[in-house]
Amino acid sequence: MTSPFQTIALIAKPGDTAVASTLATLLGELERRKLPVLLDPTAAAYFDATDATVLPREQLVTRCDLAIVVGGDGTLLNASRSLAAAGVPVLGVNLGRLGFLADVSPDEMCERLSEILAGDYEEEHRSLLHASVIREGRSVSESDALNDVVVHKWDIARMIEVDTHIDDRYLHTVRADGLIVSTPTGSTAYALSGGGPILDPGLDALVLVPICPHTLSNRPIVVSDRVCIDIRLHGEDDSKAQVTCDGQVNFALVGGDLIRVRRNRHELRLIHPRGHDHFDIMRRKLRWAEQP
Repeated sequence: MTSPFQTIALIAKPGDTAVASTLATLLGELERRKLPVLLDPTAAAYFDATDATVLPREQLVTRCDLAIVVGGDGTLLNASRSLAAAGVPVLGVNLGRLGFLADVSPDEMCERLSEILAGDYEEEHRSLLHASVIREGRSVSESDALNDVVVHKWDIARMIEVDTHIDDRYLHTVRADGLIVSTPTGSTAYALSGGGPILDPGLDALVLVPICPHTLSNRPIVVSDRVCIDIRLHGEDDSKAQVTCDGQVNFALVGGDLIRVRRNRHELRLIHPRGHDHFDIMRRKLRWAEQP
């Protein structure tokens, strides 16, 4: 049977010595199968010499059928924004701590890869967000997020204040350390630490979670992911606030800025081994099954 994936891209967590041996094993396995391999610069940095083609991320995503990300969920988050936009499916090899997204362990990697290359796998689609910062009527920043978009204080001990509208309907004014807008994927990340609910990844929903709100009645709220969320920052030009996407992309805000958050038109295609069970992963990672 012909593999559905003919050209494989490798993306890695940079600067982590634990990645090197796993990446070398993975590259050797793919070369043994005589499959064309493309290396992202993050992966190429681990090899002194290789026959694999090295391409910048923007070119790599246009030429591969499958991307394998070696690292942890943070590495996959970083890669997901470009992979989703290009429609490239992604398999995560977990060398991190939690592994909600990157769920294949290095010790089973070759066995699972054989199954996946033979067409025996499950594909799951995850929604993303798109955030725009609008200042004086024009967009000054655009970014995508798989987990969350967070408007939060920066380098100050005082709270920030924001007005929130849902589809032009006023929701609330929050004085807090910040406000999280999270996808179902991100509901097990920062939003969970802020007291938000865990959302099933298949839900067409978003959750808004205030961070340490001044008013205790400000609680997390779940809304449809078809809405437009507008967050208006109060304060002066020197607001000491910023918007952060997936904890990785930051943009400084000034008073009066409007942060507009919508569901992204692209989805991330996640590849899992056959038998993948999201609830089993949550039980193990969150230690729900442990007895006191």
